[in-house]
Amino acid sequence: EVQLVDTGGGLVQAGESLRLSCVASGLRFEDYSIAWFRQAPGKRRLGVTCISGHDNSTYYADSVKGRFTISADRAKNTVHLQMDNLKPEDTAVYYCAAQWPYTYCTGSDAYTSEGLKYAYDHWGQGTQVTVSS
Repeated sequence: EVQLVDTGGGLVQAGESLRLSCVASGLRFEDYSIAWFRQAPGKRRLGVTCISGHDNSTYYADSVKGRFTISADRAKNTVHLQMDNLKPEDTAVYYCAAQWPYTYCTGSDAYTSEGLKYAYDHWGQGTQVTVSS
């Protein structure tokens, strides 16, 4: 059984940073795409970044590009999301997600500039990120 535990959310001011972590178990890390989705009140859940377990290739939505960095610690089956220069519009519940195969992150049809196109099967419980102005 695939299990994901995501942690690290909190309340920060605009311009500050947060680091989220996702510990994955029950899967072969190298076969999966691991992503971070976020959902703001009244809006749909959107995948804003992912990393391929196959080769560490990454994707970023335009809204977070240059401010967010996703990385993987393979020895610990953990994916981190470093969020810098946070803005009030980044306020949302952030969810770690996993999907087989890894091409859900890097396939030519996997994303648009806005976000990931396809749903993922496995989810963490979510962690709240609140950015005050």
